[in-house]
Amino acid sequence: MISVAIVDEQRDVREGLQNLLNSAEGFSCVAVFSDGEEALSKLRRVHPDVVLMDIDLTSMSGIECLKTLKDLLPEVEVVILTNLTDDDHIFQALSAGASGYLSKSIFPSKLLGAITEVVNGGAPLNMAVARRVVKSFNKNKNELTELSKRESEVMELLCQGHNYRGIASALYISPNTVRFHLKNIYRKLRVNSRHEAVLKVTNGEGVRVNGS
Repeated sequence: MISVAIVDEQRDVREGLQNLLNSAEGFSCVAVFSDGEEALSKLRRVHPDVVLMDIDLTSMSGIECLKTLKDLLPEVEVVILTNLTDDDHIFQALSAGASGYLSKSIFPSKLLGAITEVVNGGAPLNMAVARRVVKSFNKNKNELTELSKRESEVMELLCQGHNYRGIASALYISPNTVRFHLKNIYRKLRVNSRHEAVLKVTNGEGVRVNGS
């Protein structure tokens, strides 16, 4: 059972998500909050597996709420569910520790799939967001740290939100080989997580890709 909490100012969105989660097999909505401050004060007691959060909050900045939540509960996966899909908000959220970024226009079945994906180690991004991330990645390929052609392929799929199994399937290699490549990528980029790696390559911080 995947436990999910919701942070959203819109009552109809909260109620719709709550009904969706509680009616879907394998999911449970354990808490619903209308603002970030209330969420931060109570989420530690609830301790959900996943938090669905809109960053368009008024009582406090959604990005600030996300950063504080990840400091308090670093093991909880936070998926942004919002109508704000501009580059600044996307990269601020990923930088603050969001595990996924989705538009509120997503189909309910795809949202449930995205929640499952993030629990299994993926980083779900809706198509428009993924295109923006990959476009930024491709634009910033040519700088200092050298990634091999295969490492570049792995990194691009990581930017698209694929988990280890998805990358392995796309490249016809084993998950262990994916882990090997990611270990080398993290070492070259001097990062410790997929979030840091994605941010570094999309921001063009000293990355050069060989064989492209």
